[in-house]
Amino acid sequence: MTAPIPPASEAELAEAVTAAAATGTRLRIQGGGTRTGLGQAIATDATLCTSGLTGIELYEPGSLNMVVRAGTPMDEVTAALDAENQQLAFEPMDHRAILGSNGTPTIGGVVAAAISGPRRLLAGACRDHLLGVRFVDGRGAVLKNGGRVMKNVTGLDLAKLMCGAHGTLGVLTELSLKTLPKPQTARTLAFAGLSAPQATALFCTALGTPFEISGAAWSGATAYLRLEGFDIQVNNRAQRLQALFAAHESTAIDGAAHDTLWSDLRDVRALAGRAGSLWRLSVKPTDAARIVTDLQSSLGAEAALDWGGGLIWLAVPEAHADPAAQIRDTLAPLGGHATLIKGSAELRRKTPVFQPEAPALARISAGLRARFDPHNILNPGLMG
Repeated sequence: MTAPIPPASEAELAEAVTAAAATGTRLRIQGGGTRTGLGQAIATDATLCTSGLTGIELYEPGSLNMVVRAGTPMDEVTAALDAENQQLAFEPMDHRAILGSNGTPTIGGVVAAAISGPRRLLAGACRDHLLGVRFVDGRGAVLKNGGRVMKNVTGLDLAKLMCGAHGTLGVLTELSLKTLPKPQTARTLAFAGLSAPQATALFCTALGTPFEISGAAWSGATAYLRLEGFDIQVNNRAQRLQALFAAHESTAIDGAAHDTLWSDLRDVRALAGRAGSLWRLSVKPTDAARIVTDLQSSLGAEAALDWGGGLIWLAVPEAHADPAAQIRDTLAPLGGHATLIKGSAELRRKTPVFQPEAPALARISAGLRARFDPHNILNPGLMG
C-alpha cells in the first residue's frame, strides 16, 4: 500500500477519487484512524485520509446549528460547543478504549459510522441530528444534500443514507448538524446488585413513566437511570423514581463522578481490553434479558446493556473462535441484529461482520453502491 493521500481541500479530494476511479485504485477511507478496526477486513491499494479537511465553517448557537468539515477532531467540535453550553445530544462514543486504537476521532468518522451513545433513547440517533452533507462519490463528483435547517431536507435524503455507510457510498467532506443546549443539572440513580432480567424489568417500568430518562444502562450488576434538566425537575423526578423503586436500594450520583460514569458507560470501558471478540446487538428491550441469559450460559459471555436494554454489548471469550452463528441463531426467532465490533483479522475475514441482509435489502444495497461507487473503489467490501 502506498503512503496515505492527505487532500487539503474538497477539490483535492475529488481529484484524488477521480484519479483512483480511472485506474481502479482501491481506497481505504480514513479520518482520524480510531475506527479502522470496524467492518469487514479489506484489501486496498491506498489510504485516502480526510484529516486535512478541518475547521468549523459556521456555528450559530442561537440557531442550534453547526457546519463543520469532516476531518475536524471531535475535541475541537466539543470545545466549541462547550463554550456556548451546548452539545451534540446524540452523545457519540469514542471507540479507542474497546478497539485499542490510537489517533483522533473526527466528526466525519462519527457520522460515517452512525455513532450514537446513551442519550439516543431520548434524543434520537446520529442521523436524526444530521441536517445536511457534502461528499465526493466514487466517480469524483461533489454532491450536496440537505441544508442548515430541517425544512431544507427535501427529496431523497442522502444525508441519512450517508450516515452509517462507512464511506462505501462517498467520502464525507462537510456536515451540517443540529446542536442542543446542555442540561442545567444531571443526576443518576444507581441500583446495585441487579441481574440482567431485574435491570430490564426496572428499565421497562422507568421508561414508561413521564420522567424523561436520558440514560438507562446496566454494567457490572448495577443499573443506572440518568435524569437531566432543570434543578427542580431533576430533584422531583429522582424522588419519584426512588419512591417507585423503593424495593431496590439506590444511590444518587452527581457532579464529576456522574460525568465520568456516563463517559465510561458510553465508551463501554467495562468490557475494554478483553481477549476474544466484542459484539454489539440491537434488539427489542423486552428481549434483552432472555438473550443475555442464553448467551452467558452458552458462550460464557460478559454483557452490558444500554438504551434500556435495546443495545447489548457482548464480550465473548477467545475460546469461542467464531461465535457468530450461535449469537445470530439466538436472535433469529426474536429479531434484531448482531455486529462484530472487535475481533481478529481472521474472524473479520471469514464471518459476516454486519448482520446478513435479507435478499431484497441486499439487492437495494448493491444497487446503491453501484450507483454511488460504480468502480467499487471506496472501502470495497467493508460492509460485506
